[in-house]
Amino acid sequence: MSEQNPKEIWESYCKEELASLSPILEKHNITLDEEQKHISGERYLMQAVTTTSGRKLILTGVYNGTTSVIIKATREEGGKKEIEHERNCRAVLHAIDFAAEVFHSPPEILYSQENNFTIIVTEFIDQEIQFTDRPTTEQFQFALRAFKGQEGAHATTAKHMRVIKNTFEARCKDDYLTMFESFKENISNSPEGAGSRLLLEKAYKELKSQETIIDQYTGFLTHTDFVPHNIRIKDNTIYLLDHSSLTFGNKYEGWARFLNFMVLYNQELENWLVEYVKLNRTQEETTSLRMMRVYRLGEIIWYYVRATQKSVGDLNTLNSARITFWSEILRHTLEDTPVPPDVTENYKNTRDSLRSEDEKKRQKGLH
Repeated sequence: MSEQNPKEIWESYCKEELASLSPILEKHNITLDEEQKHISGERYLMQAVTTTSGRKLILTGVYNGTTSVIIKATREEGGKKEIEHERNCRAVLHAIDFAAEVFHSPPEILYSQENNFTIIVTEFIDQEIQFTDRPTTEQFQFALRAFKGQEGAHATTAKHMRVIKNTFEARCKDDYLTMFESFKENISNSPEGAGSRLLLEKAYKELKSQETIIDQYTGFLTHTDFVPHNIRIKDNTIYLLDHSSLTFGNKYEGWARFLNFMVLYNQELENWLVEYVKLNRTQEETTSLRMMRVYRLGEIIWYYVRATQKSVGDLNTLNSARITFWSEILRHTLEDTPVPPDVTENYKNTRDSLRSEDEKKRQKGLH
């Protein structure tokens, strides 16, 4: 594999798709921005690693010369299904009558199927300040509000299941254990992840031993990619940007994704949220949260093993460092011990020294 191969494939795809898509958007009074951060940087590697969903473009532009918008468009069947699934999830989410609270969604401006494209355009929600730039007290309040909003949608009856079963994926303990076992086997059998074999075996045994507790807290609405760049806050209102990652599963899966993210971006917030669960909820819920963090760490390590296999040069070195870092976070999670600040800082220094300039630009504004 040549160094440029995955990147060249992605850049060629983007160039071809943009040439065909731009005239369609212009017909609907949508003009694309000159710079498109969402298709630059490491985006090509994400597409190469997660090929099952089909490629799609995520773009920014302006509608009618005044309204900033986000455009998602694709001609690939997998990408079309994902766009349609996300749109259905958004509609059903706002129709669920057993949810105590639902997220707000950006207004839809256009949904179109033309010239073999499936296109959805939504209003860009501006926010005065990025989530991670807010004081930790505000981040805590908004995060807790968002998690409680998800927990308010709990499918407890047959009627509830009928409402959600045709739209949302539903996960139980067997699903979590099966998926983690797959992560474990794939990582352990790869040269890039073989060093994590014993750690992953320990993690799987721990998950298996807590399967009753994992199952006890399933049936809840949860967002499997709940991180700051998938929400925006305007006028004290939380807007959810990515609805395709909504599922009904363990109530702490969304918490787990968020807390693992905050290991890098705000360890104080991570500690506050963990402490909140310990002080305000049962011991079983604390265990459930830790198990979901273990599960999600196995998933991210497997992602970076695949990314390492498809990258060379500095990016290959960086992905190897990511495997080492997240394996260390998994070890601390299993031991229920805090991550030393120098572990995080050393990794971030390595990451920042190896990231490409395009990826640094793409990361600006994501958090």
